[in-house]
Amino acid sequence: MDIKKTVAQMTLEEKCSLLSGADFWRTRPVERLNIPAVMVSDGPHGLRKQAEGGDHLGINDSIEAVCLPTASAAAASFDRDLCRQIGEAIGDACQHEKLAVNLGPAINIKRSPLCGRNFEYYSEDPYLAGELATAHTKGLQSRNVGVSVKHFAANSQENRRMSTSAEVDERTLREIYFPAFEKVVREGKAWTVMCSYNRINGVYSSENPWLLKKVLRDEWGFDGYVVSDWGAVNDRVKAVAAGLDLEMPSSGGSNDRRVMEAVRAGLLDEKDVDACVENILRIHMRYVENAKPETVWDKESQHELAGRLASECMVLLKNEDGILPLKQEEKVAVIGRFAAVPRFQGGGSSHINCFRITSLMDELKDQPGVSYAQGYDIADEKPDEALIAEAVKAAAAADKAVIVAGLPDSFESEGYDRTHLRIPACQTELICRVAEANPNTVVVLYNGSPVEMPWLDKVKGLIEGYLGGQAIGTATANVLYGRVNPCGKLPETFAVKLEDTPCFLSYEGEGDTGVYNEGVFVGYRYYDKKKMNVLFPFGYGLSYTKFAYGGLKLSAPAIMDTDRLTVSVDVTNTGSVKGKEVVQLYVGDVQSTVFRPVRELKGFEKIELMPGETKTVTFELDKRAFAYWNTTLHDWHVETGDFRIEICSDSRTVLLSETVRVESTVNVPVKYTVNSIFADLMGNRKAMEVLGPILKNGIFGGGEDKKESDTAKEAISDEMSKAMLMYMPLRAIASFSGGQLTYEALQAMVDRINEQ
Repeated sequence: MDIKKTVAQMTLEEKCSLLSGADFWRTRPVERLNIPAVMVSDGPHGLRKQAEGGDHLGINDSIEAVCLPTASAAAASFDRDLCRQIGEAIGDACQHEKLAVNLGPAINIKRSPLCGRNFEYYSEDPYLAGELATAHTKGLQSRNVGVSVKHFAANSQENRRMSTSAEVDERTLREIYFPAFEKVVREGKAWTVMCSYNRINGVYSSENPWLLKKVLRDEWGFDGYVVSDWGAVNDRVKAVAAGLDLEMPSSGGSNDRRVMEAVRAGLLDEKDVDACVENILRIHMRYVENAKPETVWDKESQHELAGRLASECMVLLKNEDGILPLKQEEKVAVIGRFAAVPRFQGGGSSHINCFRITSLMDELKDQPGVSYAQGYDIADEKPDEALIAEAVKAAAAADKAVIVAGLPDSFESEGYDRTHLRIPACQTELICRVAEANPNTVVVLYNGSPVEMPWLDKVKGLIEGYLGGQAIGTATANVLYGRVNPCGKLPETFAVKLEDTPCFLSYEGEGDTGVYNEGVFVGYRYYDKKKMNVLFPFGYGLSYTKFAYGGLKLSAPAIMDTDRLTVSVDVTNTGSVKGKEVVQLYVGDVQSTVFRPVRELKGFEKIELMPGETKTVTFELDKRAFAYWNTTLHDWHVETGDFRIEICSDSRTVLLSETVRVESTVNVPVKYTVNSIFADLMGNRKAMEVLGPILKNGIFGGGEDKKESDTAKEAISDEMSKAMLMYMPLRAIASFSGGQLTYEALQAMVDRINEQ
């Protein structure tokens, strides 16, 4: 289709009809010009295709599909290839079901563990989120189906999500909340972007031209279309002008008429409408012209894939006395309702109608020596004494006890936030009682976000399973019995308690205003800066083998910020079993004039090693690895100085470190005024040339010949004088010079200093 020619042939009414859906999931056709309707579907870890009775909260049934590991689990894999496979599987399903776009991945930053939708998001770290989401995007779009990366932007809470204003400063947006989207757009070439419900600094995302045009299109080169989150449009006319192309779901034609009337009244340029229509048609025809409804959707194969991938996502957090892996001959009491009826996905728009679910007990039903006790119910938090007694009895009779615990659907879901970090009281009581009856107790958690663990010191083993998809039982058994060596790492920090979290004082905000007071210090950036005790740091995860690091090398001891730095490190499997290791590279500015984190993740690679095998892992770092967002330049900037290159096992544990000097090629313009203080001026050569005579002649106190009494020296020492001078504004010279220097003369001196 010649898009521009087609749009030129359309009437204004036809154009406006394409700017909103025909119903909940379909766009409108224009039969006269052979423009077909297309269908989209919720995601992002499977299909929630609804043929009839559409809704956006998972209330109505959808077709049977495959639930792959959710983003909370996939992120723990630190594995780009794994995320690509998830995307490919969903892409095949979309082609089979004649779907043009799958709504996902969801890449909002986990600002707080309270966010009810965290199970659908990747990480507290923008680099990790961006890398994994880009891999997912490339995988899915390799099937000629589009992603709709969401929710752009700063949608990190569910409370008042459709009305709240995220008050976020420029640097924080650029360093924390934008980079993952930028990566998916620039490198992943995302077909569509979904705007968020919320406002950003007072402006709805759906009608924010700075967000949707300047940043997304002009800076990042986005060439797809922007779709609203379902019901996110505030003012459709403003939204068209701002670059919101497609409104979903259908407005019943009312907003289409408003747009048409605005054009006819001269309140909206028809070129803005044309641009939206062109964007929509470009993407939809990309699907239509490459549609392959004959694509096989092998659900059985994808179920097996879900189990394999979930095994790679599980994180071993504690393994005291080598309690894991379990041995085939051991008597094991498996306890917990989630062992038989697992929780493996979240509630809301991403909820998949699974064609099959495999629980841990499904996997272990034929395993000799395995017993089962329910332990708790999810209908009530209150401990059930009969269920606990049954579990304690089973645990006491076994060699080891495995408790499968976690968060029920009611604790975390789209639409509302959590109010605490606790697991249900009945589960906490169960863990404590079982561990008392059998000290060889292991806990497996199924949850989409961190929890507090007052029982941690009572158990010997702990596995974080997150919400791993419909085959989570297979994955759990694989890791428990060592059929798979655990290789996941935490994509977020687990705080000791809610009050420790970075935005505890301001999360959810006051009324419809949420101020992001913590700035760039989100997640580990905050905890590490404060040296705060945490349960488990970002990037943490154990293995059934051991790894040794050595041979850290940098390609140069010093570089310009326009150069690339190559970093290599050797990793050896020093244990007795095959295993995978996530090699993590962090960068830290040794001395900065702006507040910066201690270190930030700037590279990771996952490698597999046989016992005794060594591999060399190589990273390439560009300017962005060293830069911060400079609000004077409104651009990324590297300050000249030394940077630490750190190879870590997690954000807290530095294994190897080297220093590189980076020279900046950009001078940040500084404009001095009479209110500039001497501490800032003294770092400027030109300023010292101009001000030198004043300082030398002692103009403040009547000249260098003035003698000070001993009493005066006691009142104000030389050190105190120097300190006061450092923080004194230039204009003070006029006051303290006894009339020797006028304000006008000072202004002339400032003008000379600024002539650089």
